[in-house]
Amino acid sequence: MTLEEIRGQDTVPESTARMQGAGKALHELLLSAQRQGCLTAGVYESAKVLNVDPDNVTFCVLAADAEDEGDIALQIHFTLIQAFCCENDIDIVRVGDVQRLAAIVGAGDEAAAPGDLHCILISNPNEDAWKDPALEKLSVFCEESRSVNDWVPSITLPE
Repeated sequence: MTLEEIRGQDTVPESTARMQGAGKALHELLLSAQRQGCLTAGVYESAKVLNVDPDNVTFCVLAADAEDEGDIALQIHFTLIQAFCCENDIDIVRVGDVQRLAAIVGAGDEAAAPGDLHCILISNPNEDAWKDPALEKLSVFCEESRSVNDWVPSITLPE
């Protein structure tokens, strides 16, 4: 039996309100991080940041649409990034809607369009700990998910 099969048999149902709250918090965090200039988008760009300064990374978002699930290279990158984040105590979530993510971080705007949104990192803007209420909510969400062996929880972004 695989971990995914075991997770599918969990008797603790995900609360809709909890999921919606996490989605809203992620939306707020992405907007705030982008305004502060502490958002890194792209699998390769994120890998560079994780290699150079992993202690400054506070949150990771992995995003893949249904058609991306068959991309073996992308799934290998995701596995490596997930392992690195878990090893370095970086909270991590998955999002299943890359286009909605693009709408949030402004990929529709050609001037500010990040190309690859499959991985997004949120970093501290300076040495002082960044205290964002949305980041705090997401940290609690990730911690609660880990307590039921959901190491990379999925979040649905609000419309």
